[in-house]
Order: sequence, then structure tokens, then C-alpha cells
Amino acid sequence: MTAAMVAMWTVPPWRWFAKLGATFGAFLLLGIGAGIGGQLDDGNTDKANAKAPAAADERHTPTSSATASAPPEIADYTGRSLAEAEGRTRSVGFTTARHDASTENRAIHNSADWRVCFQDADTARMTIDFAAARSGEPCPKEDGGPLEWPMMPDVVGATYASAVKSLTHSGISLSPVTLDDVYLDVDAPTAEEAAKNGNEWHVCFQSPDARKQVDSTTEVRLDLGRWTHDSSVRSCPESKDTTYEDPANAPDSQKDEDGSGSASGGNGNSSGAARSGSSGGSGSPSGGNTPSDGSSGGSSSGGSSSGGGASGGGTSGGDTSGGSSGTVHPGAFCSPPATGVTAAGTPMVCGPAADGRNRWHHA
Repeated sequence: MTAAMVAMWTVPPWRWFAKLGATFGAFLLLGIGAGIGGQLDDGNTDKANAKAPAAADERHTPTSSATASAPPEIADYTGRSLAEAEGRTRSVGFTTARHDASTENRAIHNSADWRVCFQDADTARMTIDFAAARSGEPCPKEDGGPLEWPMMPDVVGATYASAVKSLTHSGISLSPVTLDDVYLDVDAPTAEEAAKNGNEWHVCFQSPDARKQVDSTTEVRLDLGRWTHDSSVRSCPESKDTTYEDPANAPDSQKDEDGSGSASGGNGNSSGAARSGSSGGSGSPSGGNTPSDGSSGGSSSGGSSSGGGASGGGTSGGDTSGGSSGTVHPGAFCSPPATGVTAAGTPMVCGPAADGRNRWHHA
């Protein structure tokens, strides 16, 4: 542009007014071009400036997101295994600590045997402290307090089904509860058998007594009697192992019609005949006492009658002499050696009992 203007003023054919006009036009065009160029430069600069922050935002987005993200949320492990709680919190980066939640301040060696009572987490420092009690123990009301052991409820007279509900409601575990029978002719039921007929079994005695503390060393026992509306006896005895659910199974519980003869635990001595150690009266029912109709009392070997006049030989549960006697009743008299089973299938043997006489008892 400058060279063209110099040539225009130095070349003779150009007149002065033409040169002046051309010069003015050139400067005008030069100004317009400069303005357009400046606008273009400003637009490019704005675009560059707009892109620069965006790029900066993109570069810093992950860092900002990581800084603003909340620490891992810790679940509530109260009541769960201490080993599980420690394993899960460590897996998300926490450092764990543990201590006895009770006043006993015991050392925790095996976390699998303890359960969480309280937890205190510091998410900023990524630490968590668990206060625990041994499995089977109650948690204290507060960290560092005494263990809250349950109290034994009063379940005497209740059905087994009702007793179970009371024990559970009181916080007493059913697994260590021992069941026993109160009659000499009834086998102790298993927990499954008692639960199956929970309204037929009744609690006659309990240990410990009501309102006594039940801790981890306490033996909880329920002594049960079973009866229905059809049972001849529907009440608890005065004490345990002193009577029979079915009075017919009790020794010396019945006499002959003339009052002269007595049956003893399946040894029906007919016509007042004396009972010998190896012989039993004919016609004695299973563990029962039924007077004989016969005249002379013969000896029974293995439960079979060898004397005349008595109808029906003695069955299992009476005096027997050797061999298997089939179904027998616990506590009934017998003559060793002999074996048998109860109605529930429990193996029994004949041998001396606490009173010195031969009775059926557990093998």
C-alpha cells in the first residue's frame, strides 16, 4: 500500500486532485481493513478464552469431585458378629479398634465369639471403635455398664408352649434349657417332642426360681408332666419322681377284690401268693397291676404264664427273666437280666434302682 502511494505521487501522468483522491481512498480502505481485522482478532481471543476455562474445568473436575465426595457410609453392626463388623469396615479402608462393652474389661481374643453392642466411627480419620459382649451375653444399657442379665419368669403351672413364650420374651435362650419328666413311668421328652405337643406338657417345677438372674452359667430346667382331658391324673405331683402318671403302673397300687393279694410293678401274685425274686404272677399287664382270676400263682419266665387258671401271661413291664421284653415302662419292677424299649423307643435295661429293687431304667 505504501509503495503504491509513492508511485502515484511521483509518476507524472497523475494529476494532483486525482492523487489526493486516491490517497484519501487508500487511507479509508486501510482503516476499514484494520477495523475488520481487529474484530476478527477479538472474536478469536474470546473463543480461546472461553475454551481455556472449559479445558481448565475439565482438567480439575475429577479432583474437585474427589475432594467433595463424602466418606464411606458405615453400616450399623449392632447385634452382629464382631468378626464380620471388623472385616467389612476394614474392607472400605477403616482402622478398627475393639473393647469389652461391660464393666468387666475383658480382653477380646477371638472376635468370632463376640457380638457388637455399640460402635463409634470417626469418618474424617477413617477409624471405628467397637464395644462388644460375648455371644450369648446381653449388652449393657450403655458402653461400660453392667451386663443386663434376664430374670427367670414364673412358668410353673403353665403349658410348655406358654412357658417357651415367657422365656423368649424374657430374653432367655431356649438352647441350654433342660427338660425332664416328673413321673416314674414317663420318659423325659426332647425339645422337639415337647414343642409338638406343647399344650399337653405342663410345667410342674422350674429351676431357677422366678425372679432369679439367669446368666451364662445358670442351668435352666423345666420338669414336665403330660396329661390331657382323658388322663386319669391331670395335676402335678408334690415332688419329682415320687409317683406315676398312670396309677396302675405304681407298685402295690391295687389289691385283689378280696383284699388279700397285691400286685407289685407288674408282679401280679394271684390268690395272695408270695412274690419270689424270679417269678411273677400270671396276668400282669405292661408295668401294671391287675389281680389274677386264677387260683394258683404260677411262675412266669420271660413274661409267660406257667401256672394254671390265670388267663393271659404277663406282658412286658412285669417281672421277666432274661431276653428281650419288648415294650416296657420306666420304673416298673423286673427280673434281670432283661432288656426292653419304651413306647418312645428308648432302650431300657433291668437292674437295681435307688430303692435296691430291680426296675426298668435307661440303658
